[in-house]
Amino acid sequence: MPQNAQQPSFAECLQDTVRSAVHLEMRDDYGDNERFAAWRAGSRISWDDRSSWWRPFHDQIAGAVARGVAIRRVRIVSEPVSEYIRWEHYMTRANLAAGERVRWVPRRLASDLVLPCNDYWLFDDRLARIHHFAGNGSLVADQFSSEPAVLKQFAVSFEAAWERGIPHEDYTV
Repeated sequence: MPQNAQQPSFAECLQDTVRSAVHLEMRDDYGDNERFAAWRAGSRISWDDRSSWWRPFHDQIAGAVARGVAIRRVRIVSEPVSEYIRWEHYMTRANLAAGERVRWVPRRLASDLVLPCNDYWLFDDRLARIHHFAGNGSLVADQFSSEPAVLKQFAVSFEAAWERGIPHEDYTV
């Protein structure tokens, strides 16, 4: 799969998007981070204090949604869910507040789906940002593709997972 020589930031990819951005996530753990560690230690967000949890990422998503971009995310998860997924489920309230739509697919419901090996973002079916992770969940590198066959496979796999997905508000962990 060819890589683009220039690697735009996520913000640049989203800024150039006019119709849709979709994100498929398939890992049960994405490594440690400060907010996850705080949650594990018992810290909870004051959802009424938006400044305490709103991040630049949410500004980017909200800006794209305000421009008419549909942003959807599907998370394929093992059950019972990992501690990391419990935290992600809790934190998804911020994604929804920014305007994302999120669905969850238990792996038991995904066995017959044909899915790629890596998580990805797909922007307007024209650019894929493919994530490569280490075994411990840390991001190693992003790879970009505008290869038509890859874009088509990603679009088809996302839509299949989306159709199978359980809306966030209906999925409990």
